[in-house]
Amino acid sequence: MIEELENKYVNLIIDRCLSFKRGKSLFINYFDDNEKFVEKLVTKAKSKGIDDIYLDRHNKEERHQKLLQSVEEIKNDDYFDASIWDEYAKKDAAFLMLSTEFPGYFADIPSENMTAASLKTRTSKPIYKLKQLTNEISWCIAVIPNKIWAKEKFPDLSDEDAYNEYFKLMCHCTMVDRENPIEEWDKFLDRQRSLVKALNDLQITKMHYTNSLGTDLVIGLSPGALWQCAGYEGEDIIVNMPTYEVFTSPDYRLTEGIVYASKPLMYGGALVDKFWVKFKDGKVIDYDAEVGKEILKGIIESDEYSCFLGECALVDKNTAIAETNFVYGETCLDENASCHIALGDAFPECLKGAEEESIDERRDRGLNHSDNHVDFMIGTDDLNIVAETKDGEMLIFKNGKFNL
Repeated sequence: MIEELENKYVNLIIDRCLSFKRGKSLFINYFDDNEKFVEKLVTKAKSKGIDDIYLDRHNKEERHQKLLQSVEEIKNDDYFDASIWDEYAKKDAAFLMLSTEFPGYFADIPSENMTAASLKTRTSKPIYKLKQLTNEISWCIAVIPNKIWAKEKFPDLSDEDAYNEYFKLMCHCTMVDRENPIEEWDKFLDRQRSLVKALNDLQITKMHYTNSLGTDLVIGLSPGALWQCAGYEGEDIIVNMPTYEVFTSPDYRLTEGIVYASKPLMYGGALVDKFWVKFKDGKVIDYDAEVGKEILKGIIESDEYSCFLGECALVDKNTAIAETNFVYGETCLDENASCHIALGDAFPECLKGAEEESIDERRDRGLNHSDNHVDFMIGTDDLNIVAETKDGEMLIFKNGKFNL
């Protein structure tokens, strides 16, 4: 059964998420704990005539040792340099990032080391980043379990059985356990595009979030703000697997109030949990966390604009991920079970005309630019969002669900 599910997942990633209609090269970023799954991906890609395949393989033990260096050593270590991504971006390669977690494995890494490593990697691939943001290349972040992660979730099972159980759970989250996953995703994304149209037609200028955790947050949108979903209109790729969000980029200067995280955040393998963030004039002015406060500090202070918002996303509480009632500790999964916001970089496609503008022009219109982008989850079963629209106030989200 597991082999059949793995094959279906491979087909979903290669045939639907990446599509391969633009280039004939493939770049796969992964940890070697998932080597066998990558072998299946390579075999599938080659069967489609993709022969130029670059395996950006990483080892958790080596990464851990590298992260224990001083900040200055990290900044100068080629291990964290991702310029090879640019070489494949120039070829219009398809990029697949397999996202997996190793709970607690990087807990002893200082927050400033995590920040330095993330910054060096992110800033060393500007061509890739530009082509990704402007949808010139196919790319996808796909979640995959590993035995360490699975054992943490199913400690009473053997390593192999724990992996099999966790993989089946992931297949439910990604609809791979359905008879025809590609057809199911096509239907779902059609519904998402309908939500995007409804939100854009409202011409929302402001959203007020409240729930019983204590969240009381107002997020302002720029004139010309656009809502999007992962299956862009006219596109043939799915950029996150799984994905259940509709999202936009707010005016980074117009966030006010306090927001409480509803799920833990994993950042570079380190945990931030039970935290809140307070904003004034768009900027984070205060925060706290019971676990990982220094990590949170590093995220907020990673550059001048990482303390402002770059994204707000709406996710219905009844998604396939949410119904598992599982905290995965992996952003791509947890953010698609819950409404979320992101500190840092914004999306040019979420502001009309911004893709043709300079960074300074975008900033003047309220679109944030940062070298970091970190999502955290804020959705709850009792989350309500009242929006100011062209026709007045409207409750667009009621008790954790869309109200459109």
